Amino acid sequence: MKKLLPFIFLITTPFGSCSRVKADITQKFQTSAQISVDMPFVTTQKLGTTYSLSGSNITPSVTSGGSTTSNAIGGLNVGSLTAGVPALIQTDKAVATAGSAFSLTESVTMGDATPSAVTPSSGIAALPHLSGATTIGSGGTLGSGAMTSLSSGVTTCSGAFGSGSSCVASTTVTIQID
Repeated sequence: MKKLLPFIFLITTPFGSCSRVKADITQKFQTSAQISVDMPFVTTQKLGTTYSLSGSNITPSVTSGGSTTSNAIGGLNVGSLTAGVPALIQTDKAVATAGSAFSLTESVTMGDATPSAVTPSSGIAALPHLSGATTIGSGGTLGSGAMTSLSSGVTTCSGAFGSGSSCVASTTVTIQID
């Protein structure tokens, strides 16, 4: 019987091998999903008020409160602001030597009034248009967009996503056999 023991042991092991086979299986599901909705924005530059006067053979003067000041020019009265825009002080001009040539250049740029606060409605707002550079970005409307994540690891984005919105979904499946 002792002589048959190695033969019996050889028959009971698979393929005649004495070692056992081990296998580790690792399965990993990773799901990532994101919906983002951007807000509307405005970047603008308000134009300032400017006044300039130049010339030759001209005598400027300013009349204020019933009295006239010769050899003075008007300009901007920053003590009198209306919606952030100063009042203009008028310059009176007269030719200094009658019959002689003269030149006159007067320039006034009236700046933008300070706009009132803007309140968005449904993510979009009626925005003021100022004289400076204006950049407007719309957004903030999800619409009927939706995201669905199933237990199988499948994630979908569906519906009508609105202005400034996006949906990103991904699923990674890893199977490792050692």
